[in-house]
This record gives sequence, C-alpha cells and structure tokens, in this order.
Amino acid sequence: WFSGDDVYMSNENERQEYVLNENGIIFVGNARYIEARGWFYGQFQDLLNICLTMLDLSLYYRQDPAMDVSRRGDPKYVGRVISSMINGNDNDNGVLLGKWQGSFHSHENPSRWDGSVVILKKWRQDNYRPVQYGQCWVFAGVMCTVLRCLGIPTRLVSNFNSAHDVDRNLSIDKYYDSSGRSLNISKDSTWDYHVWNESWFIRPDLGRSYSGWQVLDATPQEQSRG
Repeated sequence: WFSGDDVYMSNENERQEYVLNENGIIFVGNARYIEARGWFYGQFQDLLNICLTMLDLSLYYRQDPAMDVSRRGDPKYVGRVISSMINGNDNDNGVLLGKWQGSFHSHENPSRWDGSVVILKKWRQDNYRPVQYGQCWVFAGVMCTVLRCLGIPTRLVSNFNSAHDVDRNLSIDKYYDSSGRSLNISKDSTWDYHVWNESWFIRPDLGRSYSGWQVLDATPQEQSRG
C-alpha cells in the first residue's frame, strides 16, 4: 500500500486479489480439457513464523547470515530464496519433495492436496523434513501462500503444451532418421501443462520498463549454472 515500497501495487482490485485473497483456482490438465482446481492459500492462517523459519533454513542464510538478513527487504532476493526452499531437492530442508512417476501409496498423492496450510504445518510438525509429494501446481500454490504472507503480491500462471527446453537453445529439438522415423534422442520435451508464479515488484537493477510481474518457478528442474 505504501507508494515508496518495491512491491507497491496501485490498483485496489489487484491488491484485494493478489495480496489479500486466501482462495483461488489453479488451472491444470491439457489444452483440450482444462480443469479448474480450488486452492486455499491461507496466507493469514498463523503461518508467518513458518515462513520466517523457511528463510532461516535456506542455504543462503547458512552460508552468510548477515548478508542474508540484510537483503530480506529486497523482493528479488526473497523470491529467489523462497523458490529454492519450496522444493526439497537441494537437501536444504525444503517444503515439498517432487515426484512424477511410480507409486504414491506410502505418501500423499500430489493430486489430493487442495491447499497450502496443511502442507506448511505438516512441514513444521515433521521437523522441517520435505513433505511427500508435490508437483508443479502444488509447488506454485505453496509458493504463492508464502510470498503473500511475506507481503509480496503473487499469482499463479498455467501454461498448456508447455515446452521444456533442456539445452537452453530456446527451441524444442526433434530428430529423424533418413526414412523420416522419429528418433527418441532429444532431452527436450513438451508437458501437457506447467504452473509457476509471478510476483509484483519494481526492478531498479534493470530499469523501469522491466518492473511489474516477475516470473518465479519453484518446481525443481535443471540446475541453473550449477
């Protein structure tokens, strides 16, 4: 609400939706059959201490506590830390462990989650061991909760026929033999859908034209530059 803040959002309707609203819809499925899932973000449900503990458990804080705390007023930095901590694939006490194949019988099937509060409280109850299991929309739903709880306007984005470019050449590579038969040698893929987050803040490091909605993705994929 304060015009001098990095996360200032001038539109009151957008503040109601992207800061204060505790309920939302996540779109999943595929381009032909889009399903709307209800999700309870619950960012005001006594979660603040859990979210602050998440910052304290991060590898960023462990490596340099003074630097980490000094940067917690920067939404760019907080967004990066939280996107790392939502998944537990870095051995950093992250909130959720991802799983896309095999059986879920010994833990929770990702499709059965319908809100963030129970996940975050289970994470705390289990002494900050990753909750099993999550997939992209679960990571995005929980991340939205945490960032809204910390005062950063956040929303979810669903993309269908979602290209996954592994080798960073900005294309999906397909290979064929001399007879025109497809060769299954490309590591690139196209998912039915993918869900990530966008958060609203200014970018003084890049210039005014880059301020506004910023992409953040908590789903564990490839490591970036190691």
